[in-house]
Amino acid sequence: MTEPIISVGIKISEKITFLLFGDFHIGSETALYNGICKVEIQQGKLYCVVKDKPLDPADEIIFTPSYGVSEYFTLQDVVIGSHFHWEKREKESFRGSLKFFIAENKIYAVNLIHLEEYLKSVISSEMNPKCNFNLLKAHSVISRSWLLSQIENTRTRGVRHIGVNNGYANESEIIRWYDREDHTHFDVCADDHCQRYQGIAKIHSKLIPDAVDQTAGMVLTYHDTVCDARFSKCCGGISESFENIWQDTPFKYLSSVVDYKFEPDEMELDLRVEANLIEWVHNSPDVFCNTNDKKVIEQILPEHDQNTKDFFRWTVSYSQTELSKLIAEKSGIDFGNIIDLIPIERGNSGRIIRLKIVGTNRSLIVGKELEIRKILSKTHLYSAAFYIEKSNIMDGIPQEFIFNGAGWGHGAGLCQIGAAVMAARGYNFDEILLHYYTNAKITKIY
Repeated sequence: MTEPIISVGIKISEKITFLLFGDFHIGSETALYNGICKVEIQQGKLYCVVKDKPLDPADEIIFTPSYGVSEYFTLQDVVIGSHFHWEKREKESFRGSLKFFIAENKIYAVNLIHLEEYLKSVISSEMNPKCNFNLLKAHSVISRSWLLSQIENTRTRGVRHIGVNNGYANESEIIRWYDREDHTHFDVCADDHCQRYQGIAKIHSKLIPDAVDQTAGMVLTYHDTVCDARFSKCCGGISESFENIWQDTPFKYLSSVVDYKFEPDEMELDLRVEANLIEWVHNSPDVFCNTNDKKVIEQILPEHDQNTKDFFRWTVSYSQTELSKLIAEKSGIDFGNIIDLIPIERGNSGRIIRLKIVGTNRSLIVGKELEIRKILSKTHLYSAAFYIEKSNIMDGIPQEFIFNGAGWGHGAGLCQIGAAVMAARGYNFDEILLHYYTNAKITKIY
């Protein structure tokens, strides 16, 4: 296998303003293009103007750098954090080629770029450039693995991912899980729905290109198949199994693991049992991701994520009015006053897979973990590994609900906080990877 060129969807709009820095050409043309440019749709064609000079209308335009080393392009108003609480627009610059085409009456701006060059921006966008070098190397391997796995899965099974908004619904139960959506017109998008890819401006340190270069072509494999290497912010002390978050088919390399070199003493670790989960959340077990080390946290969390301090153990409170209104808005169902929230099924990390909402108007079981987190928060609860305390009960109706939880994110695969602690303690990148991805091995495929 040779290093692939991948396509990354950067922006979709009716009009796009961009800048070409250096010399770019189109196809086999000898003319060179640079400077400020605009593209819009006119009479079903791309109408592009470069430095006030219009190009011939076209169905597709690809600006290719002449040398590929010094050239780059910049797109205005690129959305990052789409649909998240910190959503914003930025001006972003990218290396490689810039492709425009029309689909669904919109202009698509797509970056064509070598995989290793793409990864340098991904790792820079996902991670702090001051990260420990072994953590950067570990993240390079899982980002490369995840991407190649998604591309291969799309090729083999068709247009859409099997995990996108899948599930079932009936009068008593709604079960949904959400996964990355396969994109019809490019391999991956540039936002959190795939992997953060925010351009060359994020590459502030030589460490990141070195980490990518030193692991070039390395992926995690299981039975000669590239692993779908998931990761989350903080597992809370025990990672979750794939099948408890997405489709029901287990992935052996995404099994639940205790986030330490051995199991904590004197604790029952079957967190599928309610009493064990409550004890687990109340305690502060000695695990990798249980840290208050500011230097470690700053390495792993981008600036907009550092506002979240209590990611290992957390508490959220709702009044009856707040909770009943929130659940009605997010679910589209009027439960009336909320009488109880009952965990019906938990995963290995204690994350709730199926939750029964009991209201004065009706009851309903919901799942899986992200659906639960979406319904119980304006954005997302930190995780679904929580238990609930009810208080101030009047006529059988609680007036306050306190959520006591563990971890941040779905909890499957690599725990970023835990991996950062491992790296800080001297673990090599391969030791970090094989701790979280049991049964996998590291393979160089090109």
